[in-house]
Amino acid sequence: MPERPPVSPLAPVDPKPPLAVSGVRLATAAAEIRYRGRPDLLLAEFAAETTVAGVLTRSAAPGHPVTWCRQALVSGRGRALVVNAGNANVCRGAEGDEAVRREVAAIVGLIGCGADDVFVASTGVIGERLPVEKIEAALPQLAADFAGDAAAMTAAARAIMTTDTFPKWASREATLGGRKVTVTGIAKGSGMVAPDLATMLAFVFTDAAVPAPVLQALLERGCDRSFNATTVDGDTSTSDTLLLFATAEAGNAPPASADDPALAGFAAALDAVLSDLAQLVVRDGEGAQKFVEIGIEGAVDDAAARRIGLTIANSPLVKTAIAGADANWGRIVMAVGKAGEVIELERLAVAFGGHWLARDGAAVPDLDETPVTAHLEGREIRIDVTVGGGPGRAVVWTCDLTHGYIDINADYRS
Repeated sequence: MPERPPVSPLAPVDPKPPLAVSGVRLATAAAEIRYRGRPDLLLAEFAAETTVAGVLTRSAAPGHPVTWCRQALVSGRGRALVVNAGNANVCRGAEGDEAVRREVAAIVGLIGCGADDVFVASTGVIGERLPVEKIEAALPQLAADFAGDAAAMTAAARAIMTTDTFPKWASREATLGGRKVTVTGIAKGSGMVAPDLATMLAFVFTDAAVPAPVLQALLERGCDRSFNATTVDGDTSTSDTLLLFATAEAGNAPPASADDPALAGFAAALDAVLSDLAQLVVRDGEGAQKFVEIGIEGAVDDAAARRIGLTIANSPLVKTAIAGADANWGRIVMAVGKAGEVIELERLAVAFGGHWLARDGAAVPDLDETPVTAHLEGREIRIDVTVGGGPGRAVVWTCDLTHGYIDINADYRS
């Protein structure tokens, strides 16, 4: 195994511990599925009344766990989740499906739930056989080691990492129906990150009581504003899985619909957790040295603005210019022009760090690039682009592209 790269310079400094969620118990183990000397397997158990929602990859080559989760989500119930790192269990035919069934059967026997109440996720190398027997062997001890505290949540975030350089979690509290509720999520992702549902793997837990259809609507809205607004390299994973489990332990009255005004605080907390997780994944982009936020305004609608923003964010020319602190705003214009969206060239404007380099479709005359370069030499980069006079706005997040990305991915299977 190659050594894990050093922690990203964009990682949070001394983050607060995650908040525990009532009705969620977790355990991790080093099953040596691929990695040695580190946890690589997570098992979670949820309270009996737990509802679940999910958003899964739109890839036409989904992993075997994704196919299972699509079926399991129909019931709207969730009692357990198993996640392994190091092997994605993708493109293995009947063998891959059987591996998932074996995982599920083992958990059903341990927890005493239905097969449709068990969710499975895998991440890692595509196309290799999943050593499911190692997972089966580890599960009984995991079930005996369940814990529900913040330390268990932190350990869970570590166990699902692959090329990640730091564990990722986020928490918020809110009020729902007069009761305090907690929302905590963990995520993994570093490369093969682009919209088309989520970003690699993310699991969010809450003690709120929310019916599955309502939970699903809230999750889809939040995902669109968070994970679907991020990109590291433009590649959508075969294994992207975002699941939200609600244990009902808070005891609030369940809301009747996703538009219930009582949900405002909870929805805001959920959106904040999803946004935090999505940005943490970008901050851990393989080889990343700079976090980039791109704001688009003046498009014909918000969807068009999002597409323009992601075209900029996915451009290797833009990303390498940012890596080199090069104030080459022409690369932004190039990306806007190839996005295939309606723009008003006479209104086109580009700014780095609040410093406008182009306005009204032309370069700003006699520009002093000194403060622009100083901004681009930092870790937190902001790009603003006006493409017309329309109402469409969007914000997307990405990172720069460095040689570190090549190093990590060239050695991924070594």
